Amino acid sequence: MKIFKILLLSLLLFNTGELQAEEVKKVLIMVSNMIDMGDPEKHEARNDLFEVAPPYHVFVNHGYDVDFVSPQGGEVHFMREPLGIISYTIKYEGFLEKTKNTLSPNQVNPNEYWGVFTGGGYGVMFDVANNTKLHSIIAKIYESGGVVGVGGHGSASIVNVKLSDGEYLVKGKKIAGFPNSTETSKPWAKQGTLLPFLIESQLNKNGAKAQNKETLPDKSEVVVDKRIVSTMFLPSAALVAKEMINLVK
Repeated sequence: MKIFKILLLSLLLFNTGELQAEEVKKVLIMVSNMIDMGDPEKHEARNDLFEVAPPYHVFVNHGYDVDFVSPQGGEVHFMREPLGIISYTIKYEGFLEKTKNTLSPNQVNPNEYWGVFTGGGYGVMFDVANNTKLHSIIAKIYESGGVVGVGGHGSASIVNVKLSDGEYLVKGKKIAGFPNSTETSKPWAKQGTLLPFLIESQLNKNGAKAQNKETLPDKSEVVVDKRIVSTMFLPSAALVAKEMINLVK
């Protein structure tokens, strides 16, 4: 009986150690180094503060350490002025310190992270969507059982990611992203003519089931499918972070 108790205690301690090991894993946020789209008029391409800072706040307030990575590393830039909880996370939660010193892809060990999130801003479509080193990080986190989250144009970061078997990460999954009709009717990127691709078309081309305001009944909806959490709606970026946490728990 005494031996049984010792074995049981050892098992409990071993399991506790495993939980603690998992708890120290971090979240990785991918951001763009772009400022404009490279056109003569310099159309806006900075990261969208409203789609990056709120998820960061959610992760931090659930006890997770967060790292930022960008294609070039170093400082990244944001559009929009901080409001409400965003002002709080900038002042008290180290947001600016992290985003002024983002990691480069070579500095990232995917094994340290249980999840990876990418927010919006057009820049993602130009320097993250075609970055194979960042794609490899996303694929390794996902294939290790991790969670992938995207908001707004952040879905461009995963649309071209391939897994180790050669299949696209998005294949067969419902992924939210901006519809072609929005991109081609708005002046943000000259009716889409400045963009390297259209997210809806690229998602469908690579086997995803593209979701957007034309297919989703709830305009603030978050789509969850096989450990990928996505939304195209700016106010729902924080909800993506919360759903990612729910999945990992």
